[in-house]
Order: sequence, then C-alpha cells, then structure tokens
Amino acid sequence: MTVLSSAIEHGYLGFAFHEAKDNSPIYEEWATHIAGSPIFHDFLMVLPEAKQQPNLLFAAIRWVTGRIPEVAELDDILQRHSAAIKQEMMKRSTQTNEAGRCAVLLPLLARLSQPLSLIEVGASAGLCLLPDHYAYDYNDGAHALAPETNSPDTPVLHCQAASNVPLPTKLPEVAWRAGVELNPLNLQDEDTLAWLQTLIWPGQEDRLHRLQKATAVAKQRKIQLVKGDLLADLPALLEQVPAGTTPVVFHSAVLYYIRDTSKRDAFVDLMLNSNVHWISNEAPGVLPQLADKVSGPRPSGRFLLCENGTPRAWTGPHGQSVEWIE
Repeated sequence: MTVLSSAIEHGYLGFAFHEAKDNSPIYEEWATHIAGSPIFHDFLMVLPEAKQQPNLLFAAIRWVTGRIPEVAELDDILQRHSAAIKQEMMKRSTQTNEAGRCAVLLPLLARLSQPLSLIEVGASAGLCLLPDHYAYDYNDGAHALAPETNSPDTPVLHCQAASNVPLPTKLPEVAWRAGVELNPLNLQDEDTLAWLQTLIWPGQEDRLHRLQKATAVAKQRKIQLVKGDLLADLPALLEQVPAGTTPVVFHSAVLYYIRDTSKRDAFVDLMLNSNVHWISNEAPGVLPQLADKVSGPRPSGRFLLCENGTPRAWTGPHGQSVEWIE
C-alpha cells in the first residue's frame, strides 16, 4: 500500500489553492487530484525534489500527450506514459520567462538614475531584459506607456496597480543588458519555443499571446546570455557594465530553484555588499530574512518585490498585479 508523501500532498494542494485557483481551473483540478493520487505519489517520490514541482509535471503531461487531458484521465495517462513523462521532466525545466513581470519591476527601474545596465540572474531566454521594448497598461487603460517603436506587434503588459504604487511616466533607458543562466534558451530553436508555450497554463491565452509577441521582439535583438552560475560567474559580468550607467541586478522566481539555502544567503551577501542596485521578486518564503521585515499579513499567492533588501511591494507571480508596501 502506497504511503502518500506529506510533502508532495502539501505542495500540490498549496499550488491548487494559492497559485492555480482563479488563474487556471484545469490546473487547480489537476493539482488537487494529484495531491491524493497514490500512483502520482509513487512516480514523484523517486524524482529529485527539484523535479517534483507541479508546473514541470503538468507541462510534461501535455507535451507527451499533445493535448490537455481531462483530470479523470491523468492516472491512466501516467500508467501508460510514465517513462516518457519522466524523461521530459528530467531533461527540461520550468523556465517560463514571463515577460509580464516587467510590469511590476518597472516602477523601481524607472526611478533610478538613467541610463541603466541590466543584468538578470536566471535569465532563461532573456525576455525580462527588454522592459524598454514593451508597452504597459496599468488598471485597464488608466495609465499607459509605450516605446517609441510601438506597433501592433509590441507586447502589451497588463497589470492591476494599487493606488499607492508610484507608476512611472516614462520607460527606463537601457544602455546595456545581459543575463546569466545555467541553461540559456535559444529562441531560434523551435523545440525550445514549443516547450515555452507548453509551460503557459490552460486558460491563460493572454499569457500565450504575450509570450509569442515577446519572443518575436527578443529574436530581433541580440541579448547577451552567459551560461553560468549566479555566484561564480556574476562578478565577471558586472565588470563589463559600462561606466556612467546604473548597474541593476534583478531576478524573478529564480532563487526558489536553488535548493541550497546557504548559496541563497551567499548571493544575498554578494548583492548587499556590492555597488549594484539589487531588485528581487520572489515568493516570500524564498528569502525569509527579507519577508520578516514586513509587518502585517502576507497576501496569499503573491511574490515579495524588494529593493536592495528592503520590501517594496506584493506582486502577482506573473506580473498581473502590484501593491506597494507602505
């Protein structure tokens, strides 16, 4: 008799109720089912912890089947395709590269001394390194920004901003940009593009269209992506920052995947003791030493946006909302 893993059960129920709920009913159903499914627990428990996450499993199921199955089919699909699903999960990762997160980074970027030099840690394909090439729609058209090159093909990032958010009046000026990534994604590769699109949750067609437009923008610009480690290779990249620019190191939904918390702490020390402007946008449990600075309740399913270690805002995980911390 299978003994259900409490960690897997808790993780999948947490995903269902805090992330998928109100965002993707299909994934909410899937996660709730898998939380109590012995066959899925048996399958997941033999995988490395970093490979047990819902987003990766769900995308692999869709990739292998070529469709979005009904929740009642999932156990049977796993029994028939477990080897193929495992193969995809072991060789791939959830490098979603959500350009929409630029909408919550923008208020911080725009108020820095311009021009900027941007370095993204965990850059994936580099889509978040192009904040100056996207258009922004805050609060359903109440506050809009667009680049000079604006066209019907320009991605529009929609975000609900609370009244206390210091919304920018112009886009940042980016003089130089680069990313460091363990596994840089090549947008010229069709398999990579197809996988990125499979990572978009069912019911979020707006995110899919945004991804397609953002990848088209990125293809037109050569973004420097360095294959490397955030601790070992970031200092060399910082040395390339042009004089007369404000160096900004930022990351969003990246440090969760660094399971070694001592490495996370070393990265925080590196950032706080360097001359860069550091912007982090992570789930509050990822950097508890920063989250503990916030008094009052933590909104469910939100990221914590911090500036040089100081909490600034609660944000939607895909950039869909931002609320300033007073």
